[in-house]
Amino acid sequence: MSEWSSGGIYESYVGRWSRLVAPEFVAWLDQPPGRRWLDVGCGTGALTSTILRTADPESVHGVDPSEGFISYARAAVDDPRARFEVRSAAELPDGPYDVVVAGLVLNFVPERVDALRRMREIGTTVAVYVWDYADGMQLMRYFFDAVADVRPQDRDQDEGRRFPFCTPEGLEGLFREAGFGDVRTREIVVPTVFSSFDDYWQPFLGGQGVAPAYLRSLELKDQEVIRDAVRDRLPIAADGSIELTARAWAAAG
Repeated sequence: MSEWSSGGIYESYVGRWSRLVAPEFVAWLDQPPGRRWLDVGCGTGALTSTILRTADPESVHGVDPSEGFISYARAAVDDPRARFEVRSAAELPDGPYDVVVAGLVLNFVPERVDALRRMREIGTTVAVYVWDYADGMQLMRYFFDAVADVRPQDRDQDEGRRFPFCTPEGLEGLFREAGFGDVRTREIVVPTVFSSFDDYWQPFLGGQGVAPAYLRSLELKDQEVIRDAVRDRLPIAADGSIELTARAWAAAG
């Protein structure tokens, strides 16, 4: 199974938390009704569905390179104003669009500045958000801190090391390099609460996303060592629940 192919498994891992970030992100953009939106890397439709529910758009065009994610989004988002298409960030449609957004996508685009330039060409307002991989995205931070402890040879798998630009300064720098003059940023913090360690750990076994794909690549005994190391680090309450938070950084130009 591909790292990005199953919408249902991705939802259980991180899509459900993106759905908490999306309303604050859309409200921050404060766009008037009747706008034409493009959702780049729409995934399972978390951001698209929020735009439809809260921003009163004329239309939302969602694009993503994963056929599996597009199929999931089409089934999950039942609204005539939305349409979904298999496309990568390197082959965006011509538009024009009033608002071009990308949620949890920019770090997975190889030519980020080129993609932002293209978004600027076809959109009046361009905005993105990414997880704070190095610090504030706690469910991933606990995992990769444990990996660094028990498998230091794999520390470069850490998304915080791989995506160092996922900060306000890093995003502003990318936007300015892409030609945006007026750039604003903000943090969005949401709770990520798990009923038990199994509730936390099970999504890591699905292979969807960077950390789960890395875990799946290991021998079972090595997976178990990481699991135990993560469990030892987590703040597990007396009732077994785990209360974490996830921070995203947003930028708009």
